[in-house]
Amino acid sequence: MEQNKPAAKRGRPVTRKETEAPKKAAPKKAATKKTSIKRNIPDRNRLPKMYEMVGKRGGLFYKVRSNNLVIYDEETNTNRRIRYCPGEASIYVDEQSDAAVKEHVVFRNKMLIVRPDQPNLIAFLEKHPDNQVNGGGAFRLVNKEIDIEKEVENEFLVTDAISMIKARPIDDLLPVALSLNINTDQNDLAIKRSLVMYAKKNPQKFMDMFDNPVVHARTMVMQGFDFQIITDKKGAVVWTDTGKIILSIPVGQDRIDTVTRFCMTDKGSSVLSEIERQLNEIA
Repeated sequence: MEQNKPAAKRGRPVTRKETEAPKKAAPKKAATKKTSIKRNIPDRNRLPKMYEMVGKRGGLFYKVRSNNLVIYDEETNTNRRIRYCPGEASIYVDEQSDAAVKEHVVFRNKMLIVRPDQPNLIAFLEKHPDNQVNGGGAFRLVNKEIDIEKEVENEFLVTDAISMIKARPIDDLLPVALSLNINTDQNDLAIKRSLVMYAKKNPQKFMDMFDNPVVHARTMVMQGFDFQIITDKKGAVVWTDTGKIILSIPVGQDRIDTVTRFCMTDKGSSVLSEIERQLNEIA
C-alpha cells in the first residue's frame, strides 16, 4: 500500500532569481581628495620699490628736485610744501620738527631702489610733482606686476585673434585681408598666414575689423576700382560705364580712403549700394 504523499502547494512557480542568494552591492570608491598646492607668495608691502628715470633725463647721478615743492593735499584741501627728511615721520614741512635735516634723493644709473623701511621716502616720491603718475616727466615707479598683466592680456588677445582666423570661413576673412592690403589672389592658407602675422602685432585692432561697416565699405570700394566699376580720372572718381562724376579727390588724399568716407555718409550710401550691386552681377 502506497504511503500518502504530501499535497503539492498550489500557486505561481518559483523563479530562478528568487532561489539565488542576493548579490552584494559593490563598495563605493572613496572620493579622491586633491591636495592643494602650497605657495609662498611674497608680501608686496615688504618688497623694495624700484623707480626709474624716463626720457633722456638722468645719467650716472641725478638729484631729484626737492626745494620749494608745493603740492595739493586732498585731505586738507590746501597747498602744502613737502621735502624729504629721513629722520622725520612726515614729508609735509608744517608737520616736521625744527631740527629736520633735508636730504637729497639721488638716482644712480637712472635707478633708485627704496626699501620698505623708508616709508617717508616712498611717500615723498609718490607725491612728487616730477613723478609720471602726477603728470611729471622725470621718473616713474617700475611696476612689474602691471607690465606682466599687460603682457599676459596681450597674449590672450593674440590667441583669440588667431582662433578667429582658424574658425571663420574664408569669405569672412577676405574683406579684412583686402582692407589690410593683403593679396587675396593666393591660396587660402597663404592669406591666413598673412592675417596671423598682422594679428600678432595688433590683436585688438585686428578683431575690431570683423563685422565693421567701415571695413566692409572699404572692401567694396577697393573691388570697385579693381573691377573697373569706378575709375579715378583726373582727380575725380567717376562711374566707368557712364563717366559721371561721383566725387573729387582732394590733392594729396588717398582715393580709397576718400571714397570710403564718402560711402559712409547718407549721400554716399547709394554709391556703395550700386558698387555692391554691380559686383554681385560679375560672374
